Amino acid sequence: MSTADPAARGPRILLYSDDVDAREQVRLAVGRRLGRGEPDIEWTEVATADAAIAATEAGGLDVLVLDGEADKVGGLGLCRQLKDEVYACPPVVVLTGRPQDAWLASWSNADAVVSRPFDPVVLHAAIADIVHAGASGR
Repeated sequence: MSTADPAARGPRILLYSDDVDAREQVRLAVGRRLGRGEPDIEWTEVATADAAIAATEAGGLDVLVLDGEADKVGGLGLCRQLKDEVYACPPVVVLTGRPQDAWLASWSNADAVVSRPFDPVVLHAAIADIVHAGASGR
């Protein structure tokens, strides 16, 4: 498998949360790959907003997963900042603390929202739908 062929590589997903347990929960819920026979996901995990911004600006990511409950800089505000400031910002899935926060995800310009507690099927589907939509748009 050639790493130069974008179709042969797995999706590159940035996962932002200051909580290592939350990051692990997301990775476990999504799984190793998005579908049977597909390449493994390439996770980039960051614990600070500055690291998330730097990684997003560097490019090469297919989707961002941002924790809306992160301390100091929550994923919802970070999503809005990235959408406003980063040219060709990848699609964003925000993780909210409760379903009632879905309106905030709309304000943040998020492409999808998943609330806690995570339903692995819903979280996996949200990310897979975004990645597959991006792949078909190439």
